[in-house]
Amino acid sequence: MKLLAIAKFLLTLSIGGVGGWVMWHFHMPLAWLLGAMIFCGLAALAGLPLAMPKFARPPMTATIGAMLGTSFSPAVFEHAGVWLVSLAGLVFFIAAAASVAYVYFRKVGKFDHPTAFFSAMPGGLVEMVTLGAERGGDERMISLIHAARIFLVVLSLPFVIQLISGEEIGRSGSSYVPFSAVEAKDLAWFAAAIGLGVAAGIILRLPARYLLGPMIVSAGLHLSGVSDFQLPSVFLAAAQVVIGTTVGCRFVNTAPKLILRVIGLSVGSTVLQLSMSLGFALLVSTMTGDRFVGTVLAYSPGGVAEMSLIALSLGIEVPFVVFHHIIRVLLVVAGSATVFRLRIDPFETK
Repeated sequence: MKLLAIAKFLLTLSIGGVGGWVMWHFHMPLAWLLGAMIFCGLAALAGLPLAMPKFARPPMTATIGAMLGTSFSPAVFEHAGVWLVSLAGLVFFIAAAASVAYVYFRKVGKFDHPTAFFSAMPGGLVEMVTLGAERGGDERMISLIHAARIFLVVLSLPFVIQLISGEEIGRSGSSYVPFSAVEAKDLAWFAAAIGLGVAAGIILRLPARYLLGPMIVSAGLHLSGVSDFQLPSVFLAAAQVVIGTTVGCRFVNTAPKLILRVIGLSVGSTVLQLSMSLGFALLVSTMTGDRFVGTVLAYSPGGVAEMSLIALSLGIEVPFVVFHHIIRVLLVVAGSATVFRLRIDPFETK
């Protein structure tokens, strides 16, 4: 059984790696992330025996966290006070995006109230599946809808950013750093940031502990001047492949007909929510003077790790984007449970 699991894991990574290489070869934006995600998604649709064990994602998430920390500098926080406006805007964005998606899933998807409610929330995949199942929703449908949301947002966002900014996004995203340029002490500090960060995240029970813990320790090292380690581009490519593969594998063991129905429904809800992201980002960036593209990333309804990785790959205001997504997930988790207790169902027949 263990050999079979290992064989599935290696097959999955191979498909993700090949997908990343193909996209890289054709100079597509964020090639390793999107290629792995698309190829594994198609393989899942074809019914191939893919498997991404739970132990695979945390190390890559921790790697991404340590990488995110390298983007922190004292200059980052010079305009942190302005963030209060965009953070306040998140409350209105979440309420508006969730409301629109809820109506869409009730009227178009014909979902019941709890399934539509927790499927409509713009964040918190695991938490929304758990809360929805506890309150009578269709656990499988909620899970698939959120998986499709993340898939479609990650797939479309680089192209949306290219369209609205006019900037060409490279296939690797950030500038290339060869492995030979990295010293042994840099790798040692990187390993320390991961080890100490994961331990701190677990002890302090941080949300997204494998991401936040290493990010905080890495940021502390860079802000204090203790280390200014940078990581080779191969590390970032590997992280993109694993995260992309994980997203694509969320459709494994699902009937192709159901996958196509979920994707079809999610295209509509994703267009609605991404349109609202763009609208809110334009309003907030106009009010605060923040860079529009950075605000779009901060307001996009994707996963924390996925959106953070895109920000890191593109070098777009990483601390700003990461902080907004952490707050977004916390607001969604706390707010959805509170609002659902009100038992408001506007489509209930009396």
